[in-house]
Amino acid sequence: MDFFRHNKIYDFVKYSKYGLIVSGILIVGIIILFFTKGINLGIDFAGGSIVQIQYINKEAPISEIREILNNSEYFKNANITEFGSKNEIIIKFPFVQSDVKVNISEEIKSILQQTGDFEVRRVDMVGPKAGSELAQKGIISIVLALVAMMIYVSFRYEWRFALASIVALLHDVVISGAAIMVFDIDLSLDVIAALLTLIGYSINDTIIIFDRIREQMLLKKFNDVEFIINDAVSKTLSRTLLTSLTIFFVILILFIFGSEILKGFTLPMLVGAIVGTYSSMFVAPKLAVLFGFNIQEYYEKEAKKQKKKQEKEKMRQMYEKGRI
Repeated sequence: MDFFRHNKIYDFVKYSKYGLIVSGILIVGIIILFFTKGINLGIDFAGGSIVQIQYINKEAPISEIREILNNSEYFKNANITEFGSKNEIIIKFPFVQSDVKVNISEEIKSILQQTGDFEVRRVDMVGPKAGSELAQKGIISIVLALVAMMIYVSFRYEWRFALASIVALLHDVVISGAAIMVFDIDLSLDVIAALLTLIGYSINDTIIIFDRIREQMLLKKFNDVEFIINDAVSKTLSRTLLTSLTIFFVILILFIFGSEILKGFTLPMLVGAIVGTYSSMFVAPKLAVLFGFNIQEYYEKEAKKQKKKQEKEKMRQMYEKGRI
């Protein structure tokens, strides 16, 4: 299915400079946001306990709950927020030396019984040591995924295109991950899972376009790399948009109709689906040009490779015929 004229070549390189400017502004904004607001670590990484409460037939009296909990040594300085609806809240507090979750549940029921009828829907607890280990493993998993992609594209493409794809990949991960700071979502294992998924999705989009660029260069029909990039992006445009929209709408449905628990996964994925598509068309190809890719040098290298290959084949044939 083609949404665009197959023989129409759009000038993506011309508008790529605006894409780089937008990306630069976003990255600067993210750096400022990181140092001014920072990232809220979920209990997966920071350690602590989380209790989800749902009030029956009434809104949660957050102010009253906060006052009661602040008067308790056990729940002092707890963080209380709405969770999807007015009658449901999340209570987060630092790790308490208790190994039995039901004790926390019973304590909450006892101390908040005067606030109305409610049920404890969830109690999660992670110790500080376990949280630290999960944080280390989360960072290691992202780093290993990025390194694996670096190795793969380094063997597959000319080094400037490989470098451009990695920079674009980092760009996508950083912008997608920053969405949790903007929307006050805790950094959790769900967010890490979303970023790992985006690494595969984003590099796949870029590879499709770069493969088309390489095919066009190997044909040696054109000497203008910008024309080849425009042709490659234009010819794969329908495929790129169909894939991206399919993923975007599925994640959007999960984001809208899924519970609050899914927000840590669906929000970075929503942002990543948009950013990954735009970077594969407007950022990665332009970066290869800015990194100094020269199509004439590329043709010369390919000619040398072919000549060397032919010489090896000739030597092999002579060896098989007993001439050496």
